[in-house]
Amino acid sequence: MKCPMLIIFAGLPGTGKTTLAKAIAERIGATYERVDCIEQAIMNSTLEFPPNQDAGYLVAYAVAEDNLRLGGTVIADSVNPIETSRAAWLSVAERANSKSIEVEIVCSDENEHRRRIEKRVGDLPGHVLPTWDDVLDRKYDLWSRERIVIDTAGRSVEKCADELVAELAASGHNGLDSY
Repeated sequence: MKCPMLIIFAGLPGTGKTTLAKAIAERIGATYERVDCIEQAIMNSTLEFPPNQDAGYLVAYAVAEDNLRLGGTVIADSVNPIETSRAAWLSVAERANSKSIEVEIVCSDENEHRRRIEKRVGDLPGHVLPTWDDVLDRKYDLWSRERIVIDTAGRSVEKCADELVAELAASGHNGLDSY
């Protein structure tokens, strides 16, 4: 029997995080949650929130916890740039008696990373994509815990997904060794 697991994705915009998170969710049949989608839906609503508040993350935490309590695997896709949000995801898994694994997606080739940012096309109506300067200026805390790091520079989504599934299986998640 599979045990519930929260796979917590993090990484700067343009590293391939969302593309890889979606590929893994599809491959393993996990529930996929993207904080950008939640935040954009909140912004499109008639509610009035000041920018950069935590509403999107708080909604994502609650929905993830519900799905974990149902015994599922949840993939949480967000920049997750600060220790506070990273610790909050771990608390979600703990409250739901679930395993959690943090995954940081990086692109070690700065030229490739910049090209990705500059050539990106948005997939969420109304969502404003960051510029390269926005990415460079973004606060992104150093990690204080072990995590799986996947470098997407010069690699296909399939190769990165294969590597991540192997890492997840090696971490002891039941059932992932067959993907």
